[in-house]
Formats: sequence, structure tokens, C-alpha cells
Amino acid sequence: MHPRRIIIPVVLGLGVVLWLILRDININVLKEIDFTWKSVFWLFLAWCCMIGRDLGYMIRIRILSENDLNWRQAFRVIMLWEFTSAITPSTVGGTAVAVVFIHKEGLSVGRSTAVVLATSFLDELYFVIMFPLILLIVGSDILFTTSLEGSGGALLNNLTFVAIAGYGLILGWVLFVGYGLFFNPEGIRKTIIWVFKLPFLRRFNDSAVKAGNDIVESSHELKRKPFSFWVKAFTATFLSWTSRYWVINAILMAFFAISEHFLIFARQLVTWIMMILSPTPGGSGFAEIILGRYISDAIPVDAAHVGSIALAMAIIWRIISYYPYLIVGASIIPGWIQRKFIKRSAKKR
Repeated sequence: MHPRRIIIPVVLGLGVVLWLILRDININVLKEIDFTWKSVFWLFLAWCCMIGRDLGYMIRIRILSENDLNWRQAFRVIMLWEFTSAITPSTVGGTAVAVVFIHKEGLSVGRSTAVVLATSFLDELYFVIMFPLILLIVGSDILFTTSLEGSGGALLNNLTFVAIAGYGLILGWVLFVGYGLFFNPEGIRKTIIWVFKLPFLRRFNDSAVKAGNDIVESSHELKRKPFSFWVKAFTATFLSWTSRYWVINAILMAFFAISEHFLIFARQLVTWIMMILSPTPGGSGFAEIILGRYISDAIPVDAAHVGSIALAMAIIWRIISYYPYLIVGASIIPGWIQRKFIKRSAKKR
């Protein structure tokens, strides 16, 4: 992993944050926020929510690998996966290289691919189920409109369009992967082989054929799993993502008396759906701006100050939920590459 791949998203993210601070945050307003021991407690709970999210991911990947990955391996895979997601655009994410991470921890290429596809399927299935439920419970007008100046009908229309577009992409992916995993794994195999017949990928064709055959075999194994297997895997998925979406609630509780907890949860989930379309690494900039507007209604302060404070809360949210993966991933990946690639290549010689 070239250092430039790490530095670019960090600089981009920090640059966006600095621009937002200079443009929208009134430092004098921030002085009105009281930082107390209560703040420490709730910010600690926000960190615990993120830990719960990663723990849920680790439990799930162990379930999908049938415990062939131990806890340490599961931790490494999840941290490397999240790190890759943090340094690539949201439309790319870390899924493309997650197969490599899992394979290098001991699973075959085909089985690793099946685990990644199952993971992706469960993740997106969470959004496919939750988004309509949230719309039904909250309503689109409340979900997409805030009282912040400049965020009326125009913002409602824009955010609704972006959310529906993001949801459409997620739904399409769920249908494609679900069909391939549970109904027609042979179709995925043929698609992979067709892709690797392209001129610049042709030299990997033999490996692609083997991977495609392994996927078919692994998919047959996944289809034979009992219903309880999928219930456990989806429960871990549900707990993981839900834990993540309580982070902003805990941050707001650190400084204010909050009552609209479900609305905040709903808006954070929809923000993540919209981030699917963000071209920046990890959604940098987009997430801070949208969530900053989104949570403004929930903050009980003067309307003239709410914009600055809401954006500050969104930046704290990103510091807790995004930047730690850059730090942890950057600390793990050099040694991991040394062990899994360089030393093994030296042994083969």
C-alpha cells in the first residue's frame, strides 16, 4: 500500500473539514457548548457503539467462515476492510479487495469470494429492509426536511432524489448477488470468466476459471446452510449497523438534552444510503455537510447558532466513525503485507 493512497484521503478529509469550519462554524458559538463529565461519558458510549459495530462484523465473518477465521484474523480482516473503504470512493468501497484479505488469512479464493458476497448481500439487505420501514414510520417530509434556513423544499427534492438513487443501486446489488448466490451461481461463474477474457485481464483467465468453480461450490454450500445460520448472520449484521447509527445520538447526548432519537437514527441511516453516490474517499465532505444539516432539528439551541453547532457535531461524528480506521488500518497493513506477501515470496525462491 503506497503511502500516497493513505495521505490523499486524510488530506482531502481534513481539508474539507477545515473549509467547513472556516465557512460555517462560528467559534464564538462553540464557546457556548459546555464540556462536562457527562460529555466524557456519552462520547465514551459513542466509541463503544463503534466498537460494537466492529464486533458485530467480526462475529458475522466468523459465522460465514464457519469459525475457520479466529478472532485475531477476523479483527485484521475487518480493520483492513474498513481501512480500504475509508481510502476509496463510497461507490467502490473495500469489497473489491476484501477477497484478498480473507484469502491471505487461509481460505480459498472461491470460498473467500463467497464469504465477501454473502457479507455484501447481508449489509445491503439491511438497508433494503430498513429504508422502507423508516419512510413508513417517519414519513418523507419529516425525514428529508429540516427547519434550518435554506433547507426547505429544494433540499427535500434533492435529498429525496439522491436517497432513492442510492437505494436503487443497493436494491439492484441485493437482487443480483442474491440471485447469484442462491439461485444461479453458474451465472456468476460465467460473468467472471467473461470479464477475465478481456485483453488486459486475459493472463488471469486460468485463475478466474478456478475462482469461478470455487464460487459455484461455495454457493452450493451456502444454499445448504440451515435457516438458523442466516438468522445468526443477519442478526450480527443488524446489531452491527444499528450500533453504528446510534453514534450520533450519543454524541448529541454529550452536550444536549435530546428527545428525537429515532428521527436522528433514521436520518443517519439515510445519510449512509446517500453516501453510496459520493465520489470522495469514505464520503469525505459529503457526510459532514449532509449530516450537519440533517441533525439541526434535533439540537435545542437558538436557530441562529444551530448551523454551526450541527456541523461541529457532524465533524465529531466523523472523527469517531471514520478517521480511526485510517489510523488502525495504516498501522496494520505494512506488517500484514510483509508477512503475507514479501516473506512468502522470499520462501518460494
